Amino acid sequence: MQPIYILLLIAVYFSVLFFISYVTGKKADNTTFFKANNSSPWYLVAFGMIGASLSGVTFISVPGWVETQSMSYMQMVLGYVLGYTIIGLVLLPLYYKLNLTSIYTYLDTRFGKYSYKTGAAFFLLSRTIGAAFRLFLVAKVLDLLLFQELGIPFWVTVTLTILLIWLYTNKGGIKTIVWTDTLQTLFMLIAVGVCIYQISHQMQIDNLFSYITDSQLSKTFFFDDYKTGNYFWKRFLSGAFIAVVMTGLDQDMMQKNLTCRNLKDAQKNMFWFTIVLVIVNFFFLALGILLTNYAQTNGIEAQRDELFPLVATQGSLGYATAIFFLLGLIAAAYSSADSALTSLTTSFSIDILEIDQKKDKQKQEKIRKQVHILFSGILIATILIFKYFIANESVIAKIFQFAGYTYGPLLGLYAFGMFTKKQVNDKMVPVICIISPVLTYLTNFISLTLFQFDFEFFVLVLNGLYTFIGLTIFIKHKLS
Repeated sequence: MQPIYILLLIAVYFSVLFFISYVTGKKADNTTFFKANNSSPWYLVAFGMIGASLSGVTFISVPGWVETQSMSYMQMVLGYVLGYTIIGLVLLPLYYKLNLTSIYTYLDTRFGKYSYKTGAAFFLLSRTIGAAFRLFLVAKVLDLLLFQELGIPFWVTVTLTILLIWLYTNKGGIKTIVWTDTLQTLFMLIAVGVCIYQISHQMQIDNLFSYITDSQLSKTFFFDDYKTGNYFWKRFLSGAFIAVVMTGLDQDMMQKNLTCRNLKDAQKNMFWFTIVLVIVNFFFLALGILLTNYAQTNGIEAQRDELFPLVATQGSLGYATAIFFLLGLIAAAYSSADSALTSLTTSFSIDILEIDQKKDKQKQEKIRKQVHILFSGILIATILIFKYFIANESVIAKIFQFAGYTYGPLLGLYAFGMFTKKQVNDKMVPVICIISPVLTYLTNFISLTLFQFDFEFFVLVLNGLYTFIGLTIFIKHKLS
């Protein structure tokens, strides 16, 4: 596909986003930016959250993962269902009862200032790294397909990417994102559908479901060896806990839910989002089988994160496939990155700088805009660092591995806060939350070295458990 057509496609796409930004950003203030004035229709939030949950990483990495992991990822997706059920029935009622803007304010009321700042800091670290990973993957693909040929350096690609996000989220914030995520999710799902249809047509597959189920790569459940990373109960329980922490304890994902009109709408959103997400992930894995077989049949040498981009743009699937792939890729990247930038701005403004405590509304807005620019710069710097240090394995595995170490302390804090009535020594919480990931890493390393037992994504649960134990050790007194 010629670079000029790709540039034209990107230009048209962002014209639509800027139009949405203009409409939703009218008369916007901090309440609009942070909570969309609590006016978001639940069905838009539910549909848009699909794109934000999947992101460019899922769009690229999940299909490429099938060649070596078969459909074992579906075990984790089924675990998500349990996790989202917990979010809908336990966490959302708590957040709406307390009328939270930042979900980490709960830690302040439950434990104290040190716990509050620690929880927010772990989110800021986790979401910054996670968003940078996702954007790095997409920037790398766009660099390969377009910008290298035009002689544009990678740092320019990254800077332009973040600049565009900043431009259309600067005014409306989460209100803009609820609408842009809906559009981006639609593009992503159309892209997957078009690619599945084109490959099925090219390979003359009459019954897609029979083809998928008959494939050697369709094995989904693994109960044989509990030591391996893809053992069912490890993946299933890891999926449940990952859903709880990376959605329910994540300001990025919860901020969208908190824009709904009331708790009932937010729970309705979570219910339908869960059903659709399971179906969509199945189709991503089915696409992975088709892509792997198509590449092998046509002599296309591509694996993992390069599989989908190369087959879609350099195979014989036609311009329509290439166009929708690029649209889906861009949509997947920006639906995750724009909400990440907004949630980082929200958390730092509310949790760290506490601008909601300031009476001067104009000063609040000025600080929020400065923080928005600050985190745009941080994302650019982090992505450029990954350019030189990221390894060759699938990016999705790295994100979940990293999440286990950074979201684990949040899991322990919220579990202790919600399921016990004990109070802890607030000043010791930062120490506990730093030591827990270190102990988790050492435990996993020793287990793998001596017993060949891989905790894999289950490090999240182990990390949360260490945090919970640490909080138990430093119990102060019962709540009055």
